[in-house]
Amino acid sequence: MNDMAKQDLNDRVALVAGATRGAGRQIAVQLGAAGATVYVTGRSTRGQRSEMDRPETIEETAELVTRAGGTGIAVAVDHLVPDQVERLVRRIDDEHGRLDVLVNDIWGGDPLATWHKPVWEQSLEKGFRLLRLAVDTHIVTSHYAMPLLIRRPGGLAIEMGDGTTAYNEVNYRLSVFYDLAKISVNRLAFAWSQELAPHGGTAVALTPGWLRSEMMLDTFGVTEENWRDATAKDPHFAISESPAYVGRAVAALAADPDRARWNGRSVSSGELAQVYGFTDLDGSRPDAWRYLVDVQDPGKPADVTGYR
Repeated sequence: MNDMAKQDLNDRVALVAGATRGAGRQIAVQLGAAGATVYVTGRSTRGQRSEMDRPETIEETAELVTRAGGTGIAVAVDHLVPDQVERLVRRIDDEHGRLDVLVNDIWGGDPLATWHKPVWEQSLEKGFRLLRLAVDTHIVTSHYAMPLLIRRPGGLAIEMGDGTTAYNEVNYRLSVFYDLAKISVNRLAFAWSQELAPHGGTAVALTPGWLRSEMMLDTFGVTEENWRDATAKDPHFAISESPAYVGRAVAALAADPDRARWNGRSVSSGELAQVYGFTDLDGSRPDAWRYLVDVQDPGKPADVTGYR
């Protein structure tokens, strides 16, 4: 981002709930690059890993935010525990007296998902745990954070999911629990849009495209530097995007004085890039969900021409 962009959010306070890795990490970083103070939460710290058992930590994310030009503050929080969330919001209030951006990106359900199996062949224990991590955490966080978010008009709440509402309503996401989780998150954004609007707030459901998260890169055995090598395994990976892309989408929404035009909408990083003009790290503007509908789902050969 240029120097002017760094000033866009220099007086704003954000909470990115679920910022240990992936989209959440780069949402925090890109808000920081625009000058924001960002509280980053999660369960993976330098002292203890979550059930995800990944090496990334919230402390690393906070350091990246600060290095990008903002102020990163790491707070270990299990968002299924109301007392921990309440303490977090009280701390933000005590330290800043305001909250301008709330991003609900808590997930952690990947190890619990079972694909291509009917409900009677799936574990109820794992399935319900997935739903609690994906949906209950977002409700708990919103319950405590939104009174601070609406203290000043203009607050922005973003529900991070996988797939726009238009896509998810007509496509089964290969597991009843995953399907419910992702359509539910989008519906939460619509609910928040109804509840925040009378207070001058805006709520948006936002999805990245095929995200090159740390886990996805590991799955393909590549890094962000050589990610294109993964197209040998799956040519459609050519449409994938870095987590910074959706992070820039959030920063653009937060800096838009007319953000209320998006209230209640379900949008993708690719769609917002066309409106706001930001790019991915390589200068391209991948539009993964349009590509999925036009090329991948119909079984056409991989060709990202006109889609990034």
